[in-house]
Amino acid sequence: MVEVTRTFTVAAAPHEVVEYLKDFGNANEWDPGTLSCDRLGDGPIEVGARWHNVSKIAGVETELTYELTRLEPGRVVFSGSNKTATTTDDISVTATGGGGSTLTYHATIEFHGAAKLGAPIAKVVFEKVGADTEDSLTRVFGAPAPS
Repeated sequence: MVEVTRTFTVAAAPHEVVEYLKDFGNANEWDPGTLSCDRLGDGPIEVGARWHNVSKIAGVETELTYELTRLEPGRVVFSGSNKTATTTDDISVTATGGGGSTLTYHATIEFHGAAKLGAPIAKVVFEKVGADTEDSLTRVFGAPAPS
């Protein structure tokens, strides 16, 4: 299993961040590996909503089905799966004193079968992806004003 955590501050208010992040279709804008992310089904975006995601990481293209598994003020959790891996993106959002937000992004990737052998190498790759995700989310939501 590979785990990556990043904590950082952005200019947007918590409710704006959660409203944006709950639609995993927006991953095209903030997830550096996402090539496409299309909603499966209709209706409101709530727990149980699903997306078909195509990602390319370290030159390897993969497809996962993601589901919104938790949605509450200050927290969004997605689980993705295919035959090779199960992933969880758990994003907590808290208010900062200046109207912005602190995000804690925690990604867990559990490999299945022979893919488990690549976990030590994947850790290095996903640490880079975590740093790129932080950069992307800071770009989307704006960097906080200097104090």
